[in-house]
Amino acid sequence: MPSALNRTGPPKVGPPEVAEKGRDLTLTVPIVEGSRSRLVTLVAASLGDVAPLPAALKQVAGFAPARRARLGASAIMTELERDDELRKRVAVQVGTRAGDEATDVAALAWLERSEGWEDAVRRVADRAPQKARPDQQEREQRLRERAEEAERALRDQRRVHKEALDALKAEVTTLRRTLGETRAKERAAREEAEAGRTRVEEVEGRLERELRQTRGQVARLTEEAAQQRRVARSDRDEVTVRARMLLDTLGEAVVGLRRELALPAASGTPGGRVEESHTDDAPPTPGPPLVEDSARLAQYLALPRPRLIVDGYNVTKTAWPALSLEAQRGRLLTLLGALTARTGAETTVVFDGSDARSPVAPPRGVKVIFSRADVIADDVIRELVAAEPAGRVLVVVTDDRELGGDVRRAGATVAGARALAG
Repeated sequence: MPSALNRTGPPKVGPPEVAEKGRDLTLTVPIVEGSRSRLVTLVAASLGDVAPLPAALKQVAGFAPARRARLGASAIMTELERDDELRKRVAVQVGTRAGDEATDVAALAWLERSEGWEDAVRRVADRAPQKARPDQQEREQRLRERAEEAERALRDQRRVHKEALDALKAEVTTLRRTLGETRAKERAAREEAEAGRTRVEEVEGRLERELRQTRGQVARLTEEAAQQRRVARSDRDEVTVRARMLLDTLGEAVVGLRRELALPAASGTPGGRVEESHTDDAPPTPGPPLVEDSARLAQYLALPRPRLIVDGYNVTKTAWPALSLEAQRGRLLTLLGALTARTGAETTVVFDGSDARSPVAPPRGVKVIFSRADVIADDVIRELVAAEPAGRVLVVVTDDRELGGDVRRAGATVAGARALAG
C-alpha cells in the first residue's frame, strides 16, 4: 500500500503517457515517519540555497527553516515528487547538511535516487518499530478519505465549471447573433446614407445650375440698367464735370498746402523781379522769413523727413549765458532730445573746438559734432547744408547773421535761438 508521502491529492486523470509519467514520479518504497520528518527538516534548512525555485516554494522559502518544515511540508514533498531537476538541486544542498544517521542516509538516498536507494529506504523502514504501523495505516486511511473527498469536490467543481461554460457559450451565441443583426442594420444604414448622399449631390448640382442661370440673368439685367442710365444722362457733359472736380480738388490741395507750410502771400510779379534786377538801386531779393517762435518751428519740423542743424554755442550763449559751457551743452542736448523724440527730425548740433573737458553722451536721435581746431563751427554747418538735396525741409538754428544769410541762400530756413530755447 502506498505511503502518505506518495499521494497528496486525487489520482491524476489524463492521457496514458501522462499517467505513466506520474507513476514514474511516485515513490513506491515505504518510508517511515521519522525519515519523512528528517527529510522535510533537511530540505527546509537547504531551501534558501536552492535556485531557481518553483512558484509553490518561493513563498515557503521566505519563512524561517523551522516554520518552513512546519507549514510547507506538504508543498515541499509535492514539488520534490513532481520535479526531478528540483530534487537533484535540493540533494546537492542536503548532502552538505546530512549526517550519518540512518534517517539522514535514507532521506539523502530518496533525493539522489542513486543505484540501490530503495534498499536504503527499506532498511530504515524495517528497523522502525512495528507499533507505528497501525498509526501509519490509520493516517493513510484518512488521507485516502481526504483524497476521495477532494476528488468528489473536484468533480462538483468541474460540473459547476461546465455549467458556467455552457452558460457562457449560450451568451456568446446570443452576442454573435446580436452582432450579426447589428452589422446588418449598419449595412442598411450605410446604404441608406449613401442613397441620401447621392440625392443631396443631385439636388446640389441642380441648385448650382439654377444659381449660374440666375447670376447670368442678374448680370444681363445689370448691364441693361447701366445702359439705360448712360442713355438717361447723355445730355450731361461728363468731361466738364470731371474737369470741374479736378480743378476743385487741386484748389483745395493748394490751399491746404499753403496753410500747412504757412506760406506768406506772394508779392510782385516775375516781370517786376526782372526789371528790378536791371535797376542800379534794386533792393536785394528777400529770402525765406526768419522763424522766431517755437510754434512756427514745430510746423516746419512736422513736414516729411525734416533736417535740423543747430549752431551749438551760438544758441547756448544766447539762451543761458550765465551757465558754464558744459552746463550749456547739457541743457541744449536735453532740449534737443525731447524735440527729436517728438518730431522725428534728423538732428545735428555743431560746437566749436574739439577739446571738450568731459565726454558728451548725446540723447537718442541727436548727433553731436565738435569742429577741428583749424575749422569753425559755421563752416561745418555750411558743409552740412550744402550736402543736403534741393527741396528737402532744412532748418538751421542760429542768431549769426552772416551764417544765416549763407544757409538761406543755399535753400535752408533759418530759425532764431528763441524759437528753439524760448
